[in-house]
Amino acid sequence: MPIRIVASCSALLAAAAVGIALALEQWEGLAPCALCLLERWPYRIVIGLGVLALLVGGRAGRIVMWLAVLALAADAAVAFVHVGVEQGWWPSPLPECQAPTFSGGSIAERLASMPAHPAKPCDAPSYLWPAIPVSLALLNLVFALGFTCVLAGALAMLPAGPRRRRRR
Repeated sequence: MPIRIVASCSALLAAAAVGIALALEQWEGLAPCALCLLERWPYRIVIGLGVLALLVGGRAGRIVMWLAVLALAADAAVAFVHVGVEQGWWPSPLPECQAPTFSGGSIAERLASMPAHPAKPCDAPSYLWPAIPVSLALLNLVFALGFTCVLAGALAMLPAGPRRRRRR
């Protein structure tokens, strides 16, 4: 399987992951939290790296796709942190995930200190199927781990490329 096929499939899968997240926001009305938004960035990086590898091909394209493996592993790490926050194993590392606290002052001062856009707390999981308690963060963790392993395996199985013959 040539590197260009691996690169284009990777870019399409990453685009599908971002597209599904945006579609769930639009059609299902699911609000993303700050960690959800952070989890999308590695997929955007993989899209760019996939396009770059598609353009350069060869050994350089292979190196670029190994960078995509690192980006996917980073996404799996962020998804793991998000699942831990949802399960109450640890607090969110992002300050945007914390509920605002109001103390003292008048109602006008409290309203002025509120954020411009309401944020969904990171410890409130979003479920695609209410009957099945599997959060979208957990689904993303499974997808990111699988994507990482499949991409790394595909890159490892690619032939090393033509070897140069030494002249005698």
